Amino acid sequence: YVVLAPWVVHSMYSYMTKDERERDLSNFLIFPFLWTRMLHNQIWISLSRYITAKGKHRIVDKSIEFEQIDRERDWDDQILFNGILFYLGNTLKGGSHLPFWRTDAVIHPFAEHIAYFTLFAIPLLTAVHTGTASVVSFAGYISYIDLMNNMGHCNFELVPKRIFCIFPPLKYLMYTPSFHSLHHTQFRTNYSLFMPFYDYVYGTVDKATDRLHITSLLRQEEPPNVVHLTHLTTPESIYHTRLGFASLASRPYTSKWYLCLLWPVTFWSIVVTWIYGKTFVVERNMFKNLKLQTWAIPKYKIQYFMQWQRESINNLIEKAVLEAEERGTKVLSLGLLNQGEELNGNGELYIRRHPELKVKLIDGSSLAVAVVLNSIPKGTTQVALRGNLSKVAYSIAFILCRRGIQVATSHEDDFTRIKETLETKAQDSLVLTRSFAQPIWLVGDGLSKDEQLKASKGTIFIPFSQFPPKKVRKDCFYYNTPAMLTPKYLENVDSCENWLPRRVMSAWRIAGILHALEGWNVHECGNMMFNIDKVWQASLQHGFLLPPCPQN
Repeated sequence: YVVLAPWVVHSMYSYMTKDERERDLSNFLIFPFLWTRMLHNQIWISLSRYITAKGKHRIVDKSIEFEQIDRERDWDDQILFNGILFYLGNTLKGGSHLPFWRTDAVIHPFAEHIAYFTLFAIPLLTAVHTGTASVVSFAGYISYIDLMNNMGHCNFELVPKRIFCIFPPLKYLMYTPSFHSLHHTQFRTNYSLFMPFYDYVYGTVDKATDRLHITSLLRQEEPPNVVHLTHLTTPESIYHTRLGFASLASRPYTSKWYLCLLWPVTFWSIVVTWIYGKTFVVERNMFKNLKLQTWAIPKYKIQYFMQWQRESINNLIEKAVLEAEERGTKVLSLGLLNQGEELNGNGELYIRRHPELKVKLIDGSSLAVAVVLNSIPKGTTQVALRGNLSKVAYSIAFILCRRGIQVATSHEDDFTRIKETLETKAQDSLVLTRSFAQPIWLVGDGLSKDEQLKASKGTIFIPFSQFPPKKVRKDCFYYNTPAMLTPKYLENVDSCENWLPRRVMSAWRIAGILHALEGWNVHECGNMMFNIDKVWQASLQHGFLLPPCPQN
């Protein structure tokens, strides 16, 4: 982008300062055309990831991992390089001041070329030297190449069989995604790019071409065994999902200043989610024999705190639950604010409305409690309980007090509620204090900046909430929200779950997987809490581990 910038600035400056006769429209339109190509490519990437996550018409089942995302992080380099060549070509004789449209310039011989970039430029150079070039012809030619290239690598079949029945010769002139996928899986067949004519001429067409085309078209959506139901967090969070930018999704979520430049697209996505108003599939994974999917509610974090939005959100969650029930899903785990106590009673609302549900609703609170308890350093004698307390927080406090670890809280209501659940002997471990000297802070939503500033140097903040606290202190340690490192045999992991590191999964999401693996045919929501020791041991047996402790 830095290398390209001088040409872009020069073209814009020249177009705005020169008089109408000297202005070069073709030079000015190079940069907008590059952005159009990037948008075109990104649409195909997002569409491919969305459809293949659902499974319908998917061609290849091979998973995508972080390593592949890292290799393909600079996928836009070819577009930037082409842009530099366009600007250089604009300096050639006949390459500047091209007309927007020229009638005899839109027909070029489209054929398979051996040298991809070099030979694809032959029609462009020919048009320049023969004086038949135009902005539309260049844009149309390159857009066609992008369209066919993206279609060939989208990993889902979209070309109907009947089109070849209506016009049989078309199979020699246009390839299909399944045709080209065989080149990447078999390597020695289906060499042609865009036009299979030469493969038929030289006998290199794969024998499975027609069969794969039909089977891919007939393939239906895969019913998941486990669904994790999450939601969008901010308007920009859509860019950090698998359906957004792969490079951003492959890293923990942090706000990026340059995404502000995409505000028109962001606003458009807000409008689409508001109009569409339907849960969508974000991700698919495989864990042993389980098929996992992540679904997202098209609502943002701020909407969950609006009273007038609650009915709409609950309706969306309920529809997702019933859809999972209809598709034979075993377990549905409620992520982030979809299990809010004020929203739906930690998911109990849907069980009351549909008492015969076969799909089990899991809020994952038992594993969240287990992760927090096992994250507390050994030898700890006292902890502070700060922020808004939840079902998870009360369970943690109850267990710590029974273990003889002092639990300090600064709110009288929280103190009273916890004390009521404790036996007389364990009540001595619960204290009401205004002190901020405890070395370990167990924190929830609502932890203020002022409270953090009063903490002692070296204090360890361990969240029990769905969302992490805003980091204020550089001389303290901040743990992740309850989460565990996933085993290597969790497949198709190429994106981070919100702010968590790579291959680290939230406890609430893992809990749903464990319930399905172990066949625990019970709900865990509302006031219900699964056996904490049992779920913790199951997580370890299936290869989940606590992530490394944070370092300053």
